[in-house]
Amino acid sequence: MLRLTWVQPEDLVGHELRQAAQDGRDASEVERRWVAAGGHLAPERAGASAGPTDPALRALAESLLDELTALPSPLAADEPTDLDAIRTLCPNWPTATAGSAPEDRLHAAWLGRAVGCVLGKPVEKMTLEGIRAIAQATGNWPLTTWFTEVGLSPELTAKYPWNRRSRPTSLAENIDGMPEDDDLNYPLLGLLLLQRHGHDFTTTDVAKLWLDELPAGRTFTAERVAYRNLLDGLEPPATATHRNPFREWIGAQIRADIFGWTNPGDPARAAEQAHRDATLTHTANGVYGEMFTAAAIAEATRGTTDIHRVIETGLSVVPPRSRYAEAIRYGVEQARTHADFAHAVDALHAKYADHHWVHVLPNAALLAAALTHADGDFSAAITNAVSGGWDTDSNGATAGSIAGLIAGTPDALPHHWTAPLKNRLATTVGGMDGIGFDELAARTLEASA
Repeated sequence: MLRLTWVQPEDLVGHELRQAAQDGRDASEVERRWVAAGGHLAPERAGASAGPTDPALRALAESLLDELTALPSPLAADEPTDLDAIRTLCPNWPTATAGSAPEDRLHAAWLGRAVGCVLGKPVEKMTLEGIRAIAQATGNWPLTTWFTEVGLSPELTAKYPWNRRSRPTSLAENIDGMPEDDDLNYPLLGLLLLQRHGHDFTTTDVAKLWLDELPAGRTFTAERVAYRNLLDGLEPPATATHRNPFREWIGAQIRADIFGWTNPGDPARAAEQAHRDATLTHTANGVYGEMFTAAAIAEATRGTTDIHRVIETGLSVVPPRSRYAEAIRYGVEQARTHADFAHAVDALHAKYADHHWVHVLPNAALLAAALTHADGDFSAAITNAVSGGWDTDSNGATAGSIAGLIAGTPDALPHHWTAPLKNRLATTVGGMDGIGFDELAARTLEASA
């Protein structure tokens, strides 16, 4: 029996109950009825339960999802999704400054994103304990290079298994070019979006592009739910809100880079475009993740080498009383407090222990901590981001993009990171399979504002 993850109503209720608790919505009565009927709560690391569900439980799940979505959140005033409301809450909304995006800098950004992504791929879904144990057992702790299974005992591999899909293409002994990954597919789609519709694209344009170019099986969490909603005839922004408990997870944050890369020195414009993209699938903190990252990257793309300024620019487009802004500030604080980055990571995991590993808040805090602690160093940025756990390939990719921009040129990135990628990217995005990062940089420059 095919059990499609991330979209079954009976699997979504548990995730929505967890999101409700984090939003301060009182869902205790709904949870009682759901559990009494035989429903399960959210799995810790997966998207689906183990077996089939009877029609009565599915019907109840659909009803309860709608009931949960209608519960008012006490945080709504501080965490709006509407762009005008977001601007109103941001006292330091940025203005455009002079800047440019040399092709070499864009090349370093694309390459840095790919390097960080591949580094994180084999340990995606692995616990923090597992990442540390495997790295230590192979003489790679603190993390300084690619993961390897050479020298690992069978017992340790069994206890902490690699990501099954990624293991054949992302260990030191088998990397042969950049394998396909959603963390690179989305920047490619963003590039196609700008080429076809320009910088005045709409959220509907994003939706149409996805239906034309993005296989449904290449989407996950909020993106898969939104895709399902599109096929069911819903239109944005309902695609982001209808039975979508993943609307504040990390998916939109990984789609931000192209809007930053193509708006050098204009973080506000980058954030506005990111908002249009994000609201297809996300709300509130999920949207802020893409806006923050786009604005930060726009600042770095214009040539800023001060990572602390880059982070401050990203925060300028995020409502200051939102949980996303709190996560960024907390990550920065922990990085500044702890000389040993592992201790900063421990503090982050203690604070966000009740969040799913793909939720945007813990990952945003880790990204900010990783970049702050690295202070502009490329290798430190990506190894910090990946060694901190949670969504390892996504955080490694975003950290690598920003750190690559700060490095400024592909040659400034250490050769042991870049050489295995062989200037070749695999993808199912139309017409781009096998494309080189140098060619992507040239196309990105052509699409820049």
